[in-house]
Amino acid sequence: MIDRRTIVLFALSSVFFGGTFVAAKAGLEYFPPLLFVALRFDLAAIIMLGYVALTASVEDLRPRTRGDVVGILATGGLVIGLANALLFVGQQYATSAVGAIVFSLNPILTPVFAAVLLSNERLSTRGAFGMVLGLVGVALVVSPDPAMLVGGDALGRAILFAGAASAALGAVLIRRAGANATLSSTARIAWGLPLAAALTHGFSWSAGESWAAITWSTNALVALAYVSVFAGVLAYIAYFGLLESTGAIQANLVFYVVPVVSTLGGWALLGEAIAPLAVVGFLLIFSGFAVLGSESIDVRATLPEWVVSTPPHDEPTAATEEPRGYRSD
Repeated sequence: MIDRRTIVLFALSSVFFGGTFVAAKAGLEYFPPLLFVALRFDLAAIIMLGYVALTASVEDLRPRTRGDVVGILATGGLVIGLANALLFVGQQYATSAVGAIVFSLNPILTPVFAAVLLSNERLSTRGAFGMVLGLVGVALVVSPDPAMLVGGDALGRAILFAGAASAALGAVLIRRAGANATLSSTARIAWGLPLAAALTHGFSWSAGESWAAITWSTNALVALAYVSVFAGVLAYIAYFGLLESTGAIQANLVFYVVPVVSTLGGWALLGEAIAPLAVVGFLLIFSGFAVLGSESIDVRATLPEWVVSTPPHDEPTAATEEPRGYRSD
């Protein structure tokens, strides 16, 4: 049985991340893409650091183990910084529909990384079917032109795919490091956001983006405030809390709901039309969620022996721990 806290965290992550695409579409009219991401994380970092300064002690924030360091680097470097930078850059070369499809491969990629790096998160046969069903639903929601998926600019699709892979790998590394970690998810975010800000500022500087290109207006400030506070601080608190409680595979299913939220947000706030097939897509996504969580099979067993190393002595094995976030039929 899924507990109420998990449902709330999943809903908050989906809604706040989904709203990002609506705010980003509005904000990119006023900001260069990488600088927009960097400023987003600047403000989010300031807010997050102020919050932990008031609510946590120095000891609560001090990394003590290798797991803490790996968790911070994976959070700020892969899940937040690199994934968002690649997403915004890739969108310059591809339509938003193609971007949504490619980035929604995140839940498909997560079990691949988990199969190699984790011993206690495995995908069931029925769960795999549910994921594929959800991906088909995403395709119907965004309704891309099939020619765009195979034609056009391959560079944009490659960059978007790298962003999805970065987020999926980072989530799995955080789960792997968790066995030896002492930091809370909130403390890890407080470290990760400044790292993400520095990383994206470096990308922006390397790309030759200029502050002079920013057009400051009320709409620009509203867009920046949303992606910083709601899609920056609150969304990541909810997402990383979900990651700790359910595991990487189930937590990353939020990226199937994000296109639903962004489509509905675009309809409600920007006057964008919703295609009839999108409604079918909504139903398929929710149907995919309904079939997830059946009897688990060990994906590691299908890999060559040299790929699957022996788990560390302090990491639970598949024989001793039930996969987190899954029920057996």
